[in-house]
Amino acid sequence: MIENEVDGRFDEAVTFLQEIVRIPSENPPGDCAEAADRIARLYEGLGLEIEEHPVPDPFVRQYGMRSATNLVVRRTFGAGTGPIVALASHADVVPPGEGWTSDPYGAEIRGGALYGRGATDAKADVASYAFALLALDPVADRLNGTVELHVTFDEEVGGFVGPQWLLGQGLTRPDLVIAAGFVAAITTAHNGCLHLEVVVRGRAAHAAVPESGADALEAATDILSALYDERRRLSAIVSEEAGIGSAKLTVGTISGGVHTNVVPDRVVLKVDRRLIPEEDPEAVEAELTRRVFEAAGGHEGIEVECRRIMLAGAMRTVPGAERIVEPLKRHAEALLGHPVPATGAPVYTSARHYAAAGIPTVLYGSSAAVTAAADSHAANEHVELSDFKNAIKVVALTLADLLAE
Repeated sequence: MIENEVDGRFDEAVTFLQEIVRIPSENPPGDCAEAADRIARLYEGLGLEIEEHPVPDPFVRQYGMRSATNLVVRRTFGAGTGPIVALASHADVVPPGEGWTSDPYGAEIRGGALYGRGATDAKADVASYAFALLALDPVADRLNGTVELHVTFDEEVGGFVGPQWLLGQGLTRPDLVIAAGFVAAITTAHNGCLHLEVVVRGRAAHAAVPESGADALEAATDILSALYDERRRLSAIVSEEAGIGSAKLTVGTISGGVHTNVVPDRVVLKVDRRLIPEEDPEAVEAELTRRVFEAAGGHEGIEVECRRIMLAGAMRTVPGAERIVEPLKRHAEALLGHPVPATGAPVYTSARHYAAAGIPTVLYGSSAAVTAAADSHAANEHVELSDFKNAIKVVALTLADLLAE
């Protein structure tokens, strides 16, 4: 009955996903209150009752955003004495960037896939979770417990304004959490992440007499060299958690200089350092900062500042997660016709805040694979509609098992 319900409403689900993808919710800049309001109205159009929880401005700005409103849906079945299961996804997206072959906010469908920024990361699960909840209608009288939908808007800055804030304010306390993830694997652990801004300051001078200045770019070049040496070193540091692999380092942006004929007086590097679960976040930050300062130490007139943008710990498996893994695995394998492993993933997500609070948490959803296969964070991001449908079915069937009387 549940699968038939999904099939019967699938065109509606696709249209709903298109509407969500067409709503800009870029982070940065993180001005997401309007996007939250528009998504709330779409949820209401499905007959769902929405709680809207605006996050206070000072707290939002502390994490580099401009506005955010968290959305919560609660639906209770039977006596409501069964487990509270939260389905958590985020609706903020990275900026589109270049290289798209279609409008990144057009939600175009071609070749069995829906294209658009956020299509797979993670607006597909904002939609899939809503329709998984609706698919329980035919069996509602057999269920006991509560399903919550959490839609937050701060995944790209670490989840402090979304899941952590909802938990900290006592607005939710689920027993189990399924968060946005991948259709062919159940993620039980994932990496952490450090975002570090390195500011190199020198002294400007005319290009005709560069020796009278202090070249910030020259110093930044040595810092870059040290960072890439560190990236090569990290490739040998491999997690014992299956699916996670090695620690990673990427220099994501470089900016600086004022004109061709001026010695650069300021260069800024932004660094992404992925932490495996075995690493201590504070120790990683201290070591990376030490390497940056050491690399710049031979340059006179140069000052270096390392500023933490974000430090997110890894997600580890929480005892009790097997309660979610077993039905997800059983239904996914029956539907997909191949093994669906429970494994780690080399990403970081805001779902870790639920796990850090001791709540059994796994990732499962509509994405085809870990980032690459669906062009997540790249041009032509897309979600396969077959994966989208399968995710709705697997999550709905799992909810029915978890809430069975």
